[in-house]
Amino acid sequence: MPPVRTDDAERLRRFKADFFKALTHPMRLAILELLRDGPLSVGELSTAVGASGSAVSQQLALLRARGIVEAERAGTTVRYRVPDPEVYALLDAGRRIFNARLSASVDLLRMVESEEAALDPRSEASPIRG
Repeated sequence: MPPVRTDDAERLRRFKADFFKALTHPMRLAILELLRDGPLSVGELSTAVGASGSAVSQQLALLRARGIVEAERAGTTVRYRVPDPEVYALLDAGRRIFNARLSASVDLLRMVESEEAALDPRSEASPIRG
């Protein structure tokens, strides 16, 4: 295997960064989640996300440029689909990471609320309450 040149390594990092950037827009994430159940047209996606067809088309164009979605023509209708199920494995992994972080935040919030309740003289849990 030939050695990796510095410019090749940089191109690979840029490719990866561009792929992940394509996943950073809320509408693009919504579109991908909708496509999880199967191919949809721009009109169907537009209705589901509550955005104009042109806005959805712009987001689909970016996802297509990154190879994340593909277009299929069925007569006069173009439907979009996610050809690689690993995209959903990646999104699911992200969801698990976010849920773990949010769960930890919720636990901290509950601790703060308990602490505040204990210090509030009007609270049932307060040792100051008489």
